Amino acid sequence: MRAQAPDDSLPAPAAPAEGLSRRGLRTELLLVLALSLGASAVSSLISFLGALTRPGGLADQAARLNSSQAPGRPWLDLAWQLFGIATALVPVALVAHLLVREGTGGLRVLGFDLREPAFDLSRGAVVAAGIGGCGIGLYLLAQAGGFNLTVEPESLPAVWWKYPVLIASAVQNSVLEEVIVVGYLLRRLDQLGWSPLASLSTSAVLRGSYHLYQGIGGFFGNLAMGLVFGLLYRRWGRVGPLVAAHALIDIVAFVGYALLAGRVDWLPTP
Repeated sequence: MRAQAPDDSLPAPAAPAEGLSRRGLRTELLLVLALSLGASAVSSLISFLGALTRPGGLADQAARLNSSQAPGRPWLDLAWQLFGIATALVPVALVAHLLVREGTGGLRVLGFDLREPAFDLSRGAVVAAGIGGCGIGLYLLAQAGGFNLTVEPESLPAVWWKYPVLIASAVQNSVLEEVIVVGYLLRRLDQLGWSPLASLSTSAVLRGSYHLYQGIGGFFGNLAMGLVFGLLYRRWGRVGPLVAAHALIDIVAFVGYALLAGRVDWLPTP
């Protein structure tokens, strides 16, 4: 059994950062979310409403991820893919900057560092196996029941950079979501005096909301994932295992779809 984590690796106590008012913390939090996953939640809601009001059922529509940005022009396409991955991580850099200014040592206070790589990877692999297996089952049930769009994890051309880009996209998703929606959000809500239950619920609902573009199944599946990830963060005091788990889940989803789509009967395709 793992020994108790040192005090500096545990989530910060629910107290405002020195020199920052509660109003300042609220403003900062809203701005970070507006520049990242809060905006994604609004966009996802609009997309979901559009899918609901479009003729035909949800299962007859597709939610496309990792698609070509410049069809027929592979080098330009690669440039756009790398640009999208890099710019999506800017909010993480902003959070790191804000935490450094707070005097906490940056992302280290959230447990996103290299202090415990074996712990992060081993726990992450176990979590990925459990969450990933349940997630695939829930998606297939929701899609078959007409509650979910058909998710197409990738539709990139068959070029040499396809799989490296899919892996990089998976890592980018995991870093962005776990650092901001788990580590940073829970820390700030703690400092604003929210109860642990309210903070955890808000984090989980936000995670579900920016997956609404996939349909109702995407919302509830990610809501459940958010609750589990929030509880694990409270227990471990580190987002590292959650980043590893999320990255593994997305890598299997993206690369697995690229290898299996059209070759197996049980995997829905647009």
